[in-house]
Amino acid sequence: MPEPILYVAITNHGFGHATRTAAVVSEIKRLCPEMVVALVTTAPRWLLDSYIQSDFIHRPRGFDVGVLQSDSITMDKPATLEKLKQIREQANSLIASEVTFIKQNRVGLVLADIPPLATAIARAANVPCWMISNFGWDFIYRAWEGEFVEMADWIAERFGECDRLFRLPFHEPMSAFPSVTDVGLTGGSPHYALEELRTKFNLTKPPQQTALLTFGGLGLDQIPYQNLQNFADWQFITFDRQAPDLPNLLKITDRHYRPVDFMPLCSRVVSKPGYSTFAEACRLGVPITSVTREDFAESPILLAGIQDFAYHRILQPAEFFQSDWQFLREPMQPPRQSQALAIDGNEAIARAVQDYFY
Repeated sequence: MPEPILYVAITNHGFGHATRTAAVVSEIKRLCPEMVVALVTTAPRWLLDSYIQSDFIHRPRGFDVGVLQSDSITMDKPATLEKLKQIREQANSLIASEVTFIKQNRVGLVLADIPPLATAIARAANVPCWMISNFGWDFIYRAWEGEFVEMADWIAERFGECDRLFRLPFHEPMSAFPSVTDVGLTGGSPHYALEELRTKFNLTKPPQQTALLTFGGLGLDQIPYQNLQNFADWQFITFDRQAPDLPNLLKITDRHYRPVDFMPLCSRVVSKPGYSTFAEACRLGVPITSVTREDFAESPILLAGIQDFAYHRILQPAEFFQSDWQFLREPMQPPRQSQALAIDGNEAIARAVQDYFY
């Protein structure tokens, strides 16, 4: 029997979709080590390698735009619309090149998070397309009205051709999808022993005085790092290479390490709304402090999710950018729901892929 071949298409937006899908692929490879996986994404190889510690093919292709941004919060809608139109015009040639790749490599299944063209590629190649997400791009764009509505309709049509959606927690209805399977949270797990990290990075503060600052792959302009001087007794950790050198701020620049590796050392993660960061923190039971994000339809759903299922603190932009951060000394809010959220998304999706091929 020939080895099964899986084609995984990842949306061309930030790092969050890439890391959460890579965590699923890592579990698929654990269950089916002989499976050949082609990751089709513009995300950098080092990012994928930090989640998947086994062989895979990296095919750098972009099938959608997501939202064009200058940082993790600031969006450029006109440029996003222009790029969307471009992708729609080029769709046939994009599809044709991928169909050739799929047929030449005898791919058996397309798994996508969540470029709309993946369904058209799979259909043209005559293989099923499964998708994974908590929201669709039609949901984001429709809220922006104007010319975006036509784009949202076009995207919803593509999603309507999806054979099976694995719907993640913190989700919108995703009504364009004909077949929906709800699963638990996905995301990475720490790779390193906590004592090893404490020793290597000289982390001597207890978790109660340690906070991780993480704002996604694009970072965030104008983080008020000067506030850290108000917390000389605290240890802060960041992956922001542009952060200033401060005595109580540890900058992680080695790309083998990921934010999730340091979360168990912290009493809170300070972030912006993002599924991957929220999911990894919730999987580990680490409280979340998040600034709100305006005009992005997924944001209120994500913030409601952590209010329901995590110890949390929600900050208005002024509290984050213009205050002295005394919120760090105040108690976190308890989750509104008493039941725990399922955290078995990686395993559920990986088992479904295994069952499909075997």
